[in-house]
Amino acid sequence: MATTLGGLSDSKCAENSAEIDNLGRFAVDQHNKKENAVLEFARVVKAQEQVVAGTLHHLTIEAIDAGKKKLYDAKVWVKPWLNFKDLQEFKHTGDSPSFTSSDLGCKRGYELKRDGHATGWKEVPVHDPEVQHAANHAITSIQQRSNSLLPYVLKEIVQAKAEVIDEFAKFNMLLKVKRGEKEEKFNVEVHRKNEGGFLLNRMEQDHS
Repeated sequence: MATTLGGLSDSKCAENSAEIDNLGRFAVDQHNKKENAVLEFARVVKAQEQVVAGTLHHLTIEAIDAGKKKLYDAKVWVKPWLNFKDLQEFKHTGDSPSFTSSDLGCKRGYELKRDGHATGWKEVPVHDPEVQHAANHAITSIQQRSNSLLPYVLKEIVQAKAEVIDEFAKFNMLLKVKRGEKEEKFNVEVHRKNEGGFLLNRMEQDHS
C-alpha cells in the first residue's frame, strides 16, 4: 500500500516484528512512567503509520493490567535522523478477546492451557489477521475445486469460530462469496498446522 503524506497505511515495519515490538514496549514504558502505572507489554496487535515530519506510528497494543489482558491505542512519533521518539497518545480501548492472533497462529495446546484458556470452539473477531488468512485460503481452494471460469470473490466473513488443539488451529467460518452476479454462502472449516500451512478441511454451501 502506498504511503501518502498524512494518510494512514499499513506499517512498513510489519515485516520486522522486532521493530514493531520495540515501539510497543516503548509506548508502554513511557505510559508507565507518565502515569505511574505498571502495565506489562504483551504484543502489538495492529500497526499502521502516518507520514508527518518523520513517522507517526499508530499501534494497537495488548498489555496486561493486574493480570487481565487489555487493548490500548498508542501513537509514537519517530524522527530517525534526530534520534527522536515520543509517545503522543496512549488510551485504553477495551478488553482483549479470549483468543489472540498468536493462539490462532497455532500456539500449542499445552501453552493455551497453561495460559488459562479453555479448549473448545470460541467466537473470534472476523477481522483478526489469522481469520482473514484462513478465509482467503478457503476461497482459493474453492476456486481450485470449482470448474467455474468466474472468480470467487470474498465479500464478507459473516461469522468465525476457532479451536486450538495441540499442533493445529481450526477455523469454522461462514463466508459470503460473490461469483459474477451471484452471491453465495459457504460454511467452511480450515485447519492450520504449527508450520503455518492452511488446509481447507470441509466446505458446504449454506442455503439459509
